Amino acid sequence: QVQVVESGGGLVQPGGSLRLSCQASGSILRVNNMGWYRQAPGKQRELVAAITRGNNINYVDSVKGRFTISRDNAKSMVYLQMNSLKPEDTAVYYCYANILHPGSYNSYDYWGQGTQVTVSS
Repeated sequence: QVQVVESGGGLVQPGGSLRLSCQASGSILRVNNMGWYRQAPGKQRELVAAITRGNNINYVDSVKGRFTISRDNAKSMVYLQMNSLKPEDTAVYYCYANILHPGSYNSYDYWGQGTQVTVSS
């Protein structure tokens, strides 16, 4: 059993900042890739940022220079620092983690339940 839990969403004014956190826990041998997706009303879920265990990072173009993803492997945590927020960043943000279980040859993706980020004046 694995749990992935996000925290840190909320309401912020345009130009403001928020920091999202996500922790994976449970039957974990190793956490591989971690990252954040988001889904706005009426839109498809999109990848915002991803980070490998070795800290290779990818961002969607719309957040480059404003968002920073980081991770703490010892705590199985991933963070998303969001600065200069815009109304178009409003969405439910979902954390994912690709996890290898003890005794398993395959790894699996696990998702959090999502945290709402609303950017509005």
